[in-house]
Amino acid sequence: MIGTELGDLRRTHYSTELNSLNEGTDVTVMGWVVTVRGHGNIVFATIRDKLGNIQVITKSGECEDDIREKLSHLKEHSSIAVVGKTRKNEKSPTGIEIVPSEMRVFSEVEKIPPFEPYAKTVKNIDTRLEVRAIDLRRNVLQKIFLARSVTLRALRDYLGKEDFVEVNTPKMIATATEGGAALFPIFYYNKEAFLAQSPQLYKEQMTIGLERVFEISSFYRAEKSHTGRHLSEFTSVDIEAAMMDYTDVMDVLESIVVDVFKNTAENSKTEQKEIGHEIRIPDSPFERVSYTQALDELGKMDIKLEFGEDLQDSHLRSLGEKHPGFFFLTDWPMKLKPFYIHEKDDDPTLSRSFDLQYGYLELSSGGRRLHDPEQLKSRLKEQNLDPTSFEEHLKTFGWGMPPHSGWGMGLDRLMTVLIGIDNVREVVLYPRDPDRLKP
Repeated sequence: MIGTELGDLRRTHYSTELNSLNEGTDVTVMGWVVTVRGHGNIVFATIRDKLGNIQVITKSGECEDDIREKLSHLKEHSSIAVVGKTRKNEKSPTGIEIVPSEMRVFSEVEKIPPFEPYAKTVKNIDTRLEVRAIDLRRNVLQKIFLARSVTLRALRDYLGKEDFVEVNTPKMIATATEGGAALFPIFYYNKEAFLAQSPQLYKEQMTIGLERVFEISSFYRAEKSHTGRHLSEFTSVDIEAAMMDYTDVMDVLESIVVDVFKNTAENSKTEQKEIGHEIRIPDSPFERVSYTQALDELGKMDIKLEFGEDLQDSHLRSLGEKHPGFFFLTDWPMKLKPFYIHEKDDDPTLSRSFDLQYGYLELSSGGRRLHDPEQLKSRLKEQNLDPTSFEEHLKTFGWGMPPHSGWGMGLDRLMTVLIGIDNVREVVLYPRDPDRLKP
C-alpha cells in the first residue's frame, strides 16, 4: 500500500532504537531519502531521521511490487514513512533492515539542493546559510544544535538550583539601555523606539522584588563588525543578584561555566564524536588579572598603553597568549564602563567590574551596580546622558533598591569555545549580521 498523507500513522521507533529489537518486530519509521539503489529485483534505500540512517530493502516476492517500483524512483531528500518488519543485516547502518508492507510519500523532491547536505563538510558557509533548513540535514550541524540544546538546559538547571528566577524582559524599549549609537531604531505606533541591547535596566529593577533573576534571550546591537565573533542579533545569558558584590557574581559565573562544560561533556558524547571535538572541563579557579596588571604585562611585550586606554583586539590577543583558557580581567577604569557601574571604595578611578575572557575572546562582562539614585544621575551627566531619559528607571531606585551585581554572557560565543568552532555563525540557526537579513 502506498499513501501520501500522515493520517493516523505515527512513528514507533527512531533509527538508534532499531538494533535493540528482535527480528520480525513491526515498526514504523519516518525520515528523508538519502540514497536509492537497485540490483535487479531488489531495491535498497537509506532513509535518515534526526538521529541516524535506516536501511530499507524491497525484494520481489517479499513486498508489494508497487512499493518497490515507487521507492526505486524516489529522489534524494523526499520525505517518507515506512511500515514493515525488522530483519537482521550486519551490513546495514544499524545491523537491522526493514522489509516494508506499507509506504507513505509525504513529499517528493524535484529540486536538488545547491550543495550535498549529507557531506560532513561544506566549505562555503554563505551557500549553506541561504538554505539553512537543508543545511540542518547535515549530521555535524544537527549535533551542534543538539549540543546547544544540552547547554541551554544545563544553564537553566544550574541557575534554578541557585534560586535564580527566570524572567522575560521587553525587547522594544523607549530609551537606550547603555547609551551609545549601536541601536536599531524602530517605529512604535507614532513614536520612536529601539530594539533592546540588553536587559540591564529591567533586571536591575527586578532585584527589588525577586532578588535573583536570569534571562536567556535575543538582543540586538547595530555594530558594523564583520568578524567571526560578532552578530547583530545574539543570544545573551544574563543574571542580576541582590546583596551580592562583583566578586560574588564572578564566582557564580565561574561555577556555571565549569558546570556547563561538565554537563555538556557528559550528555553529548555522540555529538562530540560527530563534531570532532572533545569537550574538556576547564580547571578552576580561573586566573584573575587586573587591568593594571594587564598594562604591565603588555608593557613587557613592548606594547605601551596609558592608564584609561581600552584594550583593543590586538592587545587581548597578546594577553591571551600569556593566559590561555579562561581568565577574568578585573577592575577596569571607570571611564571605560557604563554609567551604572560602581567605583572601587579605595580608588574611585577604578570600577568593580570584570570581563571573562577565553584567550582573546570576551565571553562576558559584569560588575557591581550603583544603587544610589543621586549617584546615578551624576554619572549620567558625566557621560553626557540626559537623566530625564532614564526617569522610569531611576524612580524605582527610591523604593528600596538593594546593592546588586550581575553579568551578561554571550551564549553563541560560549558555544564556539565549547565545541571548538571559530565562526559564531556556525552555532546560530539564522544568523543576522550587517550583510545578512534573510532567510
